[in-house]
Amino acid sequence: MDGTRGGDRAFAGLTSLSELEEQVGRLDLTPGWIKRPVPILWREPRTSFVPAHWRYAEAKAAMDAAGRLIGTDLAERRNLVMRNPIPGNDIATARTLICAYQTILPGETARSHRHAPHAFRVILDAEGAFSIVDGEKTPMETGDVVLTPGWSWHGHGHDGERQAYWFDGLDVPLTHLLEPMFFEEHPDGFEPVRKVASQSPYRFTWTETQRALDRAEADPEGHYGTRIQLDAPTMPTMGLSMMRLESGARTRPYRSSANTIYVAMQGSGTSAIGNVEIQWSFGDTFVAPCWHRIEHSAGSDAVLFAVTDEPLMRFARYYRFEAL
Repeated sequence: MDGTRGGDRAFAGLTSLSELEEQVGRLDLTPGWIKRPVPILWREPRTSFVPAHWRYAEAKAAMDAAGRLIGTDLAERRNLVMRNPIPGNDIATARTLICAYQTILPGETARSHRHAPHAFRVILDAEGAFSIVDGEKTPMETGDVVLTPGWSWHGHGHDGERQAYWFDGLDVPLTHLLEPMFFEEHPDGFEPVRKVASQSPYRFTWTETQRALDRAEADPEGHYGTRIQLDAPTMPTMGLSMMRLESGARTRPYRSSANTIYVAMQGSGTSAIGNVEIQWSFGDTFVAPCWHRIEHSAGSDAVLFAVTDEPLMRFARYYRFEAL
């Protein structure tokens, strides 16, 4: 027996387009020709995320208070998430990325866990702090960038004498969007240390970064000052870089389809992100969402760290760049 005949009869008697649209709606079908409040396609990128700025001095004061009020026994990670100030958003800093400031006190250790999202730390102020990634204990000193590839066990601690502070970045919003989120606490609570290493493919020291910037040539197009990439092949959704700007330097404006988040590692300056002017200094974080105009000027010799989802956009062949 033909199972489609009942459906045929349901549509055979329709006399208007509006009746057809109503009928297909009952089948959880939606016509491609109707006008929608949000169209399926549009001419160029549109994002609900906005340029935003988080001042390190304010966050540090809050972290100092958190250090007094909550320990790592209750807060597995004592961090403050940078939420882009748009309606309905709870954690995302940009569409694909989440960032936070984090602190740990001398003598503390943070429990080990692992998760699908890739992560890294940019150390703003630390002496004696350390990271344990897949059993390898590695120092986390001021200026270092420390990687935690997805599904690697990781925890951290502090053997020094002064409170330590850093910046965290993860592709959690991307993982939420695609939905392959996995998380697991270490069965021992704290991962045993199998190896102590001063050098690691998961660590870029500040000294190495400065030497690499000294050797690097300035961007001939002028969009990025002098810039080096921090090679992280185990974290394919994110690109990490350091950019040096001499006092008085101004970059040529551009925009791209990537989302980029900056951390001021040294100096001070002003960045124009879209129509928003951001005056930044050491430790500050600011975000340039997709297809927003980007231009930097340095008020003093400066270094900016940047994390971007450009590798992801390039992989998907979504990446576009436009000089302005």
